[in-house]
Amino acid sequence: MKIVVMEPLGVEEKRFMEIARAAVGDEHEIICYETRTTDVDELGRRGKDADIIAIGNLPFPREVLEKCKKVRMLAVAFTGLDHVDLRYCEERGIRVQNCAGYATTAVAELTFGLIINLYRNIVACDAVTRKEGTKDGLVGSELEGKTIGVIGTGAIGSRVIAIAEAFGMDVIAYNRTPGKVKGVRYASIEEVLRGSDIVSLHVPLTDATRGLIGERELSMMKPSAILVNTARGPVVDSRALAAALEAGAIAGAAIDVFDSEPPVSKEDPLVNAPNTVLTPHVAFATKESMIKRAVIEFDNIAGFINNN
Repeated sequence: MKIVVMEPLGVEEKRFMEIARAAVGDEHEIICYETRTTDVDELGRRGKDADIIAIGNLPFPREVLEKCKKVRMLAVAFTGLDHVDLRYCEERGIRVQNCAGYATTAVAELTFGLIINLYRNIVACDAVTRKEGTKDGLVGSELEGKTIGVIGTGAIGSRVIAIAEAFGMDVIAYNRTPGKVKGVRYASIEEVLRGSDIVSLHVPLTDATRGLIGERELSMMKPSAILVNTARGPVVDSRALAAALEAGAIAGAAIDVFDSEPPVSKEDPLVNAPNTVLTPHVAFATKESMIKRAVIEFDNIAGFINNN
């Protein structure tokens, strides 16, 4: 079979090919492209003869898939699948498989990096120190004893809960299906929003979660609370969040994901909102997670090959 990796996946070429060959052997052709493009015609050219196509978070709409006449599997080196036309894949009988679990540790750890940045004013402290300033106005808060509301308790949300408990925090959670994390109190999303000092989002982007946190939901949060989004940008109404921050309706926000992929426009409402820490969709990206992702990706591909 011909396997085409359509974009760089964050692992040095030699190591990447070692992982790939260990999984699928030497009899299959593997072509890796070292540049990322969203040009439909170029993507169509790259994938036109491929039996299996591997991507990360590269948008893969119907007009690209239509040009990939032979493709039978789309191996997605990402957790979410909202950038793929799943309906068309189903129509064509194209198998789509993600890489669940590769970024669980990475995302959970950055979640707490963002929280601590807000709670201890790390970015502001760095800036004032470089200007011969002091701690005046920068006294922070501790995590111990605070209540964190975790919305979405899959693998990443569960990991966030475990870290929160290690910090001595109280946990309240909401999950769209019955929650399974032992010892955690589950409640309605309204109860979580009202009762939390920190609200952390860990849900996929679906029709049900798009705009999950909007003006109404933000109005339920404590004025002293902060919102953390390392899930998907459109889960939060960014304009409503910026307005809440401007009005002091909530105390702060830490955002890793936006309405569109970075680079984020200077006109994005959250770029100019106060009391924010922003990162460019980097939560999933560590040296370790990229290796884990490549291993899972090619294990998935090998499974598909061996069953066909």
